[in-house]
Amino acid sequence: MTKMTQDELKTQVGQAALRYVVKGDIVGVGTGSTVNKFIEALASVKGDIKGAVSSSEASTVRLKALGIPVFDANAVGELAVYIDGADEIDGQGNMVKGGGAALTREKIVAAQSRQFVCIADESKRVQTLGKFPLPVEVVPMATARLIRQFAGIGGTAVVRLKDGQPLVTDNGLHLIDVTGLQLSDPLAFETQVSQWPGVLTVGVFAQQRAQVCLLGTASGVETLTFK
Repeated sequence: MTKMTQDELKTQVGQAALRYVVKGDIVGVGTGSTVNKFIEALASVKGDIKGAVSSSEASTVRLKALGIPVFDANAVGELAVYIDGADEIDGQGNMVKGGGAALTREKIVAAQSRQFVCIADESKRVQTLGKFPLPVEVVPMATARLIRQFAGIGGTAVVRLKDGQPLVTDNGLHLIDVTGLQLSDPLAFETQVSQWPGVLTVGVFAQQRAQVCLLGTASGVETLTFK
């Protein structure tokens, strides 16, 4: 698959997601390259919505640049829909997210929304979560202990760097990325790791899994629904 083809698929699913946007409402907007295509599409109907709640500073900048009002999550009630991408999604709508470092705010907006619509290209569909490095947002003083704790369950964790230094998230914390895990029970894993002291958010979205996935394929957009 060429990069251009992936770009076209992302554009397709970004446009397809518009049909889930509720007219006159505030829409939850995620983060990432696929979501950027949705934001571009959303600008074409910005007169039909009140605005958006954004899951990252980067998406907020994009939305405002296109004239879409951005609301603080605390200033609004329940959202009808949250539209975001995924690094992986399985056959039940469970996801791994956080490649764009916005997993905590993504999970917050997802929890505030009645429906999660995932937009992704077909390379993100997997049988079992775990191929993509699992992002975990952590309190810096707990990093070394958490790396050891993941090693104890078979995972290899490394601190995510930017320009040679630990990446600092929008929340002022650090990320570790964990490889070597097969998440056959995502909900149990998310529940377990979320309780480890020093973990702010684990990038498994099972509690806040997708109800719908718009999957960009070579033959068009495939709509997957999960019970």
